[in-house]
Amino acid sequence: MLSFFEGFLLGLGAAVPLGPINILIMNEAIKEYKSAVMIGLGAMSSDVIYLFLIMLGLVAFFNQYYVLNSLSFFGAIFLIYLAYAIFKSRNERQKTSSIYKKSSYSKLYIKGLTLTFVNPYSIGFWLSVSGFVASKELEMFVTLFGMLSAIALWIIIMPYLVHKSKHRISSRVSYWINIVSAVILLGFGLTMFLNLFSQMEF
Repeated sequence: MLSFFEGFLLGLGAAVPLGPINILIMNEAIKEYKSAVMIGLGAMSSDVIYLFLIMLGLVAFFNQYYVLNSLSFFGAIFLIYLAYAIFKSRNERQKTSSIYKKSSYSKLYIKGLTLTFVNPYSIGFWLSVSGFVASKELEMFVTLFGMLSAIALWIIIMPYLVHKSKHRISSRVSYWINIVSAVILLGFGLTMFLNLFSQMEF
């Protein structure tokens, strides 16, 4: 039970903070609930992939300098692209579920998967989690189940609450939410680039 509780808290620690993926989920939840959940599921799938890779003993690989730098580079580019895409669609108020096709949901899933997978901070978080679990001698699989339960709960409930409150959001407010979301994602991308270049040796 302690392992599950510790894992649940760690999962909330991973899911709740305001980062690129939550910005993307909230922005999409204003338009359509299922699309926001698909982004969240993509992000969660990326977390699961990293967890299994770490459990397979690939920690040393992820700690290599060129791996983290490569992920930082592609992650920064992807964040800037997402910022541009949101800014470009800033006048879109909402979409009906009939507009979304299975292919659209697949693209949203891949978007969430990619954004989380190329984020080096995700690697750092899960590496630290693996060390934490080992140091406290917790049951690995029970702890992971608790973490994934918390993440799943968050990606279901958070976009639901945002979507249900969309009727209180005017078109003008929705416009500025898109603008702010784009600026925040652009800021994350540029910060990642700055951190990358500051670590490079010329």
